Amino acid sequence: MPELRRFARRAARQWAVPEDASDTLALVSGELVTNAVLHSGSADVTQLIVFDGVAVSVEVADSGRWLVRDANRSTTQDAGAEFGRGLDLVRACTSWFTLHPSAVGTRAVARISVREPGARQ
Repeated sequence: MPELRRFARRAARQWAVPEDASDTLALVSGELVTNAVLHSGSADVTQLIVFDGVAVSVEVADSGRWLVRDANRSTTQDAGAEFGRGLDLVRACTSWFTLHPSAVGTRAVARISVREPGARQ
């Protein structure tokens, strides 16, 4: 997934997105792609990044099936692990987030505010 984070940063740099929003975009992109790879069972994952002058949106889609955990991780190997909070992290650092799981794939879309609406560029 590092290559997709680098891609997100390059796109943000081309659009002159401020560094803090660029960092958030890279983090969100990485979390959404990692989530799709680890939890969808899909052979393919796509990412779309769009900048509208006010916010950057990132959409990650797969053709797998959303796998819901019945319980929290509780194995010895998982103790202290730095995972399992990806979507909570995405929700916390974006201005808008939605997840659309279905039988034919999952689509996650997040929006990261870059500039206040109406602000001069």
